[in-house]
Amino acid sequence: MSSALIDPAVRIGHVHLRVADLGRSLAFYCDVLGFRLMQRMGPSAAFISAGGYHHHLGLNTWESLGGSPPPPGSTGLYHTAILYPTRVALADALRRLQRAGIALDGAADHGVSEALYLRDPDENGVELYRDRPRAEWPLTPDGGVAMFTRPLDLAALLAERE
Repeated sequence: MSSALIDPAVRIGHVHLRVADLGRSLAFYCDVLGFRLMQRMGPSAAFISAGGYHHHLGLNTWESLGGSPPPPGSTGLYHTAILYPTRVALADALRRLQRAGIALDGAADHGVSEALYLRDPDENGVELYRDRPRAEWPLTPDGGVAMFTRPLDLAALLAERE
């Protein structure tokens, strides 16, 4: 195994999800979360983004039309994490979910970030989160990151305003 580290400028670009019903997934990601449809490839695929990027999420039914979620105990994607730029933007996401009647699986303060956990219509895990500024991250005595998991105060998050 190589000890050379990956270039620190590398980023994860986009995620493609297999979905059972493209229209249902577009309603969730676009109508509820607010992503924008960038391109549709007939009835089988769509590409959506925030801010006009070519796509952050690809949704397709190429191998999954009418399919069911993977059974518990199987391997696969745990969740897709969607990074929000501010706490206010994350609060807006929570309001959107509440208006749409979408339940959270959980909400956590990890010290370095605050996160909302839920499932999309195909039972894919989705994390909506915002990072705290690096200067606020909890550290160990030797300077390492000391992440934790504590309940996130949703009422305080909802009190955020522009």
